[in-house]
Amino acid sequence: MTATPSLDRQRGVDRAAPTGEIWRIAGPVVVARGLDRVRLYNVVRVGRAALVGEVIRLSGDLATIQVYENTSGLRVGEPVLDTGRPLEAELGPGLLGRIFDGTQRPLEALARLGDDPFGRPLLPRGASVPSLDRERTWTFEPRVAPGDRVIAGDILGVVAETRALQHRILVPPGMHGVVTKVSSGSRKLQEPVAWIDDVPVTMLSRWPVRDPRPVAARLAASTPLITGQRSIDVLFPIARGGAATIPGGFGTGKTVLQQSLAKWSHADVVVYVGCGERGNELAEVLQEFPQLIDPRTGASLMERTILIANTSNMPVAAREASIYTGVTIAEYFRDQGYHVALMADSTSRWGEALREVSSRLEEMPAEEGYPAYLSSRLAEFYERGAAVRCAGSDRREGSVTIIGAVSPAGGDFSEPITQHSLRLAGTFWALETSLARTRHFPAIDWNRSYTLYDLTGWFDREVGADWEEHRAWARQLLQREAQLLEVVQLVGADTLAAPERVLLRTGRLLREDFLQQSAFDEQDAYCDPPKQIAMLRAIRAADTAMRAAVDRSLPAETAAAAPSVTALAQMRFWPADEAGQHARALIDLLHSELENLG
Repeated sequence: MTATPSLDRQRGVDRAAPTGEIWRIAGPVVVARGLDRVRLYNVVRVGRAALVGEVIRLSGDLATIQVYENTSGLRVGEPVLDTGRPLEAELGPGLLGRIFDGTQRPLEALARLGDDPFGRPLLPRGASVPSLDRERTWTFEPRVAPGDRVIAGDILGVVAETRALQHRILVPPGMHGVVTKVSSGSRKLQEPVAWIDDVPVTMLSRWPVRDPRPVAARLAASTPLITGQRSIDVLFPIARGGAATIPGGFGTGKTVLQQSLAKWSHADVVVYVGCGERGNELAEVLQEFPQLIDPRTGASLMERTILIANTSNMPVAAREASIYTGVTIAEYFRDQGYHVALMADSTSRWGEALREVSSRLEEMPAEEGYPAYLSSRLAEFYERGAAVRCAGSDRREGSVTIIGAVSPAGGDFSEPITQHSLRLAGTFWALETSLARTRHFPAIDWNRSYTLYDLTGWFDREVGADWEEHRAWARQLLQREAQLLEVVQLVGADTLAAPERVLLRTGRLLREDFLQQSAFDEQDAYCDPPKQIAMLRAIRAADTAMRAAVDRSLPAETAAAAPSVTALAQMRFWPADEAGQHARALIDLLHSELENLG
């Protein structure tokens, strides 16, 4: 039975396109023959259901296709149509606040198409739904006039897409010339808003997801991405345009940490890619984000967030596309001069998709069954994160910061994806199962984590000249505490000298009152750098005061039990704008109280 013409049009099938037929089916991998002049990575429509697929191998007259939808019901001999175009992302106003699948199909539109009589949303196979609404109008405000000479990347005009962000319409890559005509007012995406050398330019553009977008220059990573998480910003900061990896076993809080970073990091746009994760986790994101208030605008956080949802029950091949789709959208906003945070949760599920497709292709497996090109694919992904000077005649700067979660089986950090990610990412936040079991969150192991970004100059200049001094003191003390705890396990704490018992008490203050941070506490979920350094100064002052008291023969336990020391537990509840004042008052109290005790 053939599809009706109306259904063909709905699915985006062009009967005049080059046509082949299915020769072999192996799960998500389909081999077709007879596709003349098809090119590698072209998008094709497979079978009478017109399933979306991508050509990943050519051998003679055979084309190997990975299908991004469920291949159940396909039969050998069904037609395969070449669209003649690679997998592309649709870019323009209307991206923010939306939820797409791995190939950028809007899930809300697909759900409406697939509703059954019982009200259960079923995603239809082969549906071709525009990523962006073609009928919606946007108010275009031009920033150029007829006669202006423009080059690729220049701003033609702006659209107030949301209260959180102004969408900038740019001259497309590879285009330059003189503006001959400009339009303004309400326009649809496909209506021209400017003419360059009489060539119309619309607000809608497309870009192949596997190709990095061009920039004027890559910049040094010298500015931190403030996350509001004390254990990250103080001990292991990440630079804007940098890359971080978060490996951790089951239950260590990877997803919650990434959601906290998405909520609170100082990014203009957040692209959250749920790659192979459980549907209930993404459902929580969809429920929480619209209710979260953006502190910068007072609007919903979703107004500057884009979700790419490819859950574990969706076709496995689409997981690979979801990563590329997400980073392409992130680069699009970066080119407008914005700072974008891309959360990939998780790259392990993405690697598993590569492994499954590779096995279907009968490729020679490498380490733990992963394909030999796993490291190069990971490198292609992480290298697209950068701080850049945007293309165009003005000097805009933007960045894409990539934060990828890794889910090593059994918490084994020696597995391939974790090891390859370590080589590529500049920041490593190792999540420790033992910390998670003691309810210490975020469960970042301060003895195994590290950062390669030198951001001392920015923190000393923007936050406090003593930032690096206090940071180095905290890291050294935590390392010394870890060594002492090993001794305590063997011989007990009573055998330690009084200064060493003070060190253990200070280490506990750092761990419990500074590094531990609740993502579900309204007052503690976010902590800005001035408050972070104020808390750190107070803890160090307590350490100094306790050591001085012990030197005067005061028992370490008595000094640690002083009310001013126990008051450090309330630091997280200090108002951000009063943290410095509270810290100074507490430091004075610590010194006076412990001196009197001595």
